[in-house]
Amino acid sequence: MTTSAPWTDDELDRVGSDEELDVASRRRDGQLSSWRTIWVVRMGDDIYVRSVNGPTSAWFRGTRARHEGRIEAGGVEKDVAFEDVDGEINYSVDAAYRTKYGRYSANTIQRITSSIAGSTTMRLLPR
Repeated sequence: MTTSAPWTDDELDRVGSDEELDVASRRRDGQLSSWRTIWVVRMGDDIYVRSVNGPTSAWFRGTRARHEGRIEAGGVEKDVAFEDVDGEINYSVDAAYRTKYGRYSANTIQRITSSIAGSTTMRLLPR
């Protein structure tokens, strides 16, 4: 999977600070799927997303075909690769979600930081 230059500081700020991110995965035929709105967090120079409903979510299943898609947040629209991540990084991603979205109900935060949601954590790589 080839990626382009890293995120610019401006892109990181705009995408990372936006409340929601719209994502469309690229199908096997190269066409984009329907757009879905999800939550997004920034950690350092990286952008992360995950499925609150775990691996059975339609938008997440769509990322499995090519691990490519397009995102829009904060006025930034960009082709991305979806890189699966796991292990210790999930604790940091959990903390980032708690910090950014902590004003939501405890149940909502528990769902986005659950092990089921954590199993879908992906880093977005600009293409």
